[in-house]
Amino acid sequence: MSHTRREGEWMRKITTLDMTTSSVVKPKQKVAAYIRVSTSNEDQLISLEAQRQHYKILIENNDEWQLVDIYSDEGITGTKKDRRSGLLRLISDCEKGKIDFILTKSISRFARNTIDCLELVRKLMDLGVHIYFEKENINTNSMESELMLSILSSLAENESVSLSENSKWSIRQRFKRGTYKLSYPPYGYDYIDEMVVVNEEQAQVVKRIFNSVLEGIGTERIARQLNEERIPTKRNGNWTGSTIRGIVKNEKYTGDVLLQKTFTDEHFNRKVNQGELDQYLIENHHEAIITHADFEAANQMLEYQASQKNVAVGSRKYLNRYPFSGKIECAECGDTFKRRIHTSTHKKYIAWCCSTHIKNKDECSMLFIREERIHQAFITMMNKLIFARKEILHPLFETMKNGFKQDIEEQLDNIELQLTECYAKSQMLKKLMDDKFLEQKLYEEQRAKMDKQINELLEDKERLLLLIRNEEEQVYELKRLMSFTNKQQEVASFEETIFNEYIEKVYIHSSTKIGFLLKSGLLLKEEVNR
Repeated sequence: MSHTRREGEWMRKITTLDMTTSSVVKPKQKVAAYIRVSTSNEDQLISLEAQRQHYKILIENNDEWQLVDIYSDEGITGTKKDRRSGLLRLISDCEKGKIDFILTKSISRFARNTIDCLELVRKLMDLGVHIYFEKENINTNSMESELMLSILSSLAENESVSLSENSKWSIRQRFKRGTYKLSYPPYGYDYIDEMVVVNEEQAQVVKRIFNSVLEGIGTERIARQLNEERIPTKRNGNWTGSTIRGIVKNEKYTGDVLLQKTFTDEHFNRKVNQGELDQYLIENHHEAIITHADFEAANQMLEYQASQKNVAVGSRKYLNRYPFSGKIECAECGDTFKRRIHTSTHKKYIAWCCSTHIKNKDECSMLFIREERIHQAFITMMNKLIFARKEILHPLFETMKNGFKQDIEEQLDNIELQLTECYAKSQMLKKLMDDKFLEQKLYEEQRAKMDKQINELLEDKERLLLLIRNEEEQVYELKRLMSFTNKQQEVASFEETIFNEYIEKVYIHSSTKIGFLLKSGLLLKEEVNR
């Protein structure tokens, strides 16, 4: 048996492949991450950034993954799916085919409601997108059923409720002990070193708002004035009438804090506490900007203004459907008039009667007045203003625009001089004490007198500034009235819109004598025939 072989018989053919040209490159999986924190405080935002970096590094270090984006929501509770813009954007990109795989920390970060969680998972799986819940180590791509996810989602929901209830209980305990921290104080205050302190610049605006309300200026007008002066709100927005009313109704400006004015129900809806839960009042919690007396008086004025405008305080629901409701006042007793239907021998007619006279004729002798007479008087007065606008309104406008304000400004200049002198004296007293030329006790006595004088001058200054603002408001209303009379040839009949636009109040002096207080400050009287 020959064992010899021909040359090359044992050699195998080896083919060298060029891997750079022949191999198939597997496409990378398009991966995104979703992160969320439930509050916008600094610690939570730091946590959010840490999560962002974690997933960015994790995805970029995986050769089989391609980072699409890190989607996030901050300051949003997990129970409010429809408000989570980051999650909605994530789902939208999944629908567009931009994402294959999603990483998220836990089920509770993704959804705290069983139905929502399963709904989202099913929706994404139908799109061919799978989710990995890091904490629970669940990958929807390898799940045999939804059972485990359903159980864990339920646990997450219970955890959410439990945490919420624990948080509420903890807060209520702090309410009872009076140790609850007011972390976001209202306009006029800042939160510094865990203390609520007065923001002096904003506090002046708060005082101005309360003083304006006490002067009888409407909240919408106050808001308009602040906006015209470009004074920003706490969030650098515009002022509204509701913002002004919110400030006036906020007890925190008195230095007190009423806790649990609102609460969250079992459906996670925010509600005003109308007796459902106990409330807790902490007196002298922080420095007051407004006295309790001014606070009560301002809120009474709001109620009065609301009644005059036929609107319930805290709502925009009209209580009366007649233009004169709440606007007619008895010149004898000061009470308002009520609408009545009277019957004569020929027909029925509308009349307005003094509320006090209706109750007790001995307390007020004012007789009723027919509505048609008020209409007649209003038409006559408006036509007089139209026909005599050049003789009456134009000179009045020039006088109001220049004369009154100039006189007030002179008084303000005098006050400023006195304040300068007082401040200089205060500094001199301080220097004398520091140089040992003045005893501490004597310094404190003199300084107390000086501070009292300064405070009185500042109050006088504020009062005069209020007068100027009131005058400016009246000038503005007079200008509007002039514009109307310049365009209008005649008022032929009573028009509710014109009445509401220019009339503040109607005073009944008798059944034939009627006074109209215009928003411009003019008080005009008219006689009508019986």
